[in-house]
Amino acid sequence: MKYFGTAVFFVLFATAGLAAQGRESSRGFYDYSVESIDGKSIELKQYKDKVALVVNTASRCGFTDQYKELQSLYDKYKTKGFVVLGFPSNDFAMQEPGSNAEIKKFCALNYKVKFPMFAKGKVLGPAKQPVYQFLTGGKNFGGEISWNFEKFLVNRNGQVVARFEPAVSPLDPKVTASIEGWTAASK
Repeated sequence: MKYFGTAVFFVLFATAGLAAQGRESSRGFYDYSVESIDGKSIELKQYKDKVALVVNTASRCGFTDQYKELQSLYDKYKTKGFVVLGFPSNDFAMQEPGSNAEIKKFCALNYKVKFPMFAKGKVLGPAKQPVYQFLTGGKNFGGEISWNFEKFLVNRNGQVVARFEPAVSPLDPKVTASIEGWTAASK
């Protein structure tokens, strides 16, 4: 009887763990909350009706001019249910040393950025912010971020559907074709 009780306890414990694991893995991108560049708590579910290009950014990087292209993409496709979401990070060669206010000012003055920007945070390693744990933790498009301006395309259901390396221009035909395909398919 003693062993039966232990076995029942083990089965219940294992089942509860699997159920919790299933709930966690069923989370989508839009189930997370983040901090805006202005310090406000933002629930990403406000973008759920949109296809999102999520980009880790930096102001002192060889790819920083991609801000201009990201803004161009945002302007071109925002009426079709598309949004660019910028996440500044100082994880790569200390290329984003500024405060959130300095980053916001830099982006507005130099690139006229109007797409949503979020607070500077970690996108690499065990201390990365939860939304980046989600983005980099998937089977199909998972793996650590390689550098600034890595791009994830997220559909309206919160699933990562494409990933583009930092050197790939936001205006590259494979990026725009993916955006066009997902905005058309997701209506």
